[in-house]
Amino acid sequence: MHHSLQGKTLFMNRSAIIYKPIGIIHSEHTIAGKTPIQPVYAKGCTGQVEVFEEYADGLKDVEDFSHIYLLYHFHQSSQAKLIVKPFLQDVEHGLFATRAPCRPNAIGLSVVELLRIEGCILHVGNVDILDGTPLLDIKPYTAKFDIHNVNKNGWQDEVDNQIAKRKGKRGYKG
Repeated sequence: MHHSLQGKTLFMNRSAIIYKPIGIIHSEHTIAGKTPIQPVYAKGCTGQVEVFEEYADGLKDVEDFSHIYLLYHFHQSSQAKLIVKPFLQDVEHGLFATRAPCRPNAIGLSVVELLRIEGCILHVGNVDILDGTPLLDIKPYTAKFDIHNVNKNGWQDEVDNQIAKRKGKRGYKG
């Protein structure tokens, strides 16, 4: 397949890309429909990220960060939908304007608080991830790269904060 990008020809290979989990995420969330939709709605929920032994060396210096990105596979998500109604609004939006889990590539992303590390176990806070979720990657969250002065939040600017908090928790009592 050929695509043109400002006069440059790109060759795209649409064959499968295979990722191998580097660990497992453990949390108190065992029912997908009752798992908070974002870390901001999972205040107080702690969990553990079990990194497989063969990746232990990659954890060097991670403890120096207060927050980390977890990238993971939505192992219980439904078939991809390009038009969805997000949890916070009863209006349809394009999938890529939401964080809905039913994606063509079921990849999740959460910024969690790193509480401490014991060997290959990362103790984390504000976990909005279903127990048993396969971990794909860990990246440090840093103010130098990741904080932006956001002035447009799309359809989320229309959502009432109290309604978002109630809906976003999805039954979590934290």
